Amino acid sequence: MEYENGTNPNARPDPEELKELLEEDVPSAPPGSEMTTPENPSDGSSRGIDFIYDVPLQISVEIGRSTILLKDLLRMGEGYVIELDKLAGEPLDLYVNSRLIARGEAVMVGDKFGIRLTDVVSTPDRVKNLG
Repeated sequence: MEYENGTNPNARPDPEELKELLEEDVPSAPPGSEMTTPENPSDGSSRGIDFIYDVPLQISVEIGRSTILLKDLLRMGEGYVIELDKLAGEPLDLYVNSRLIARGEAVMVGDKFGIRLTDVVSTPDRVKNLG
């Protein structure tokens, strides 16, 4: 299946494209903002915030939602199809600890699925949504 723009959503990314994606640097802080790093702690302590980088985060990707009746749940078996609320080709939602962080498209990475981010929530909005 190809989209109108000629892309195939199931196509594997070009190996060079994958290499570029994996080698990209972590984005820096926006101009005019201070970024606290382990090398540059804002409180003047020598320890920094190294410990926070090892906090595990639950990441999930949602392809769509649906509401079903209990009787339908009990009838489910192999081959049962559940219609989701999203259209084919719509962006997938990426959640970190149940908070929407980004949207993207499904890609194949070797024999596994991945998500290529196409729209990331701004850093201030991500921080605001933490609490």
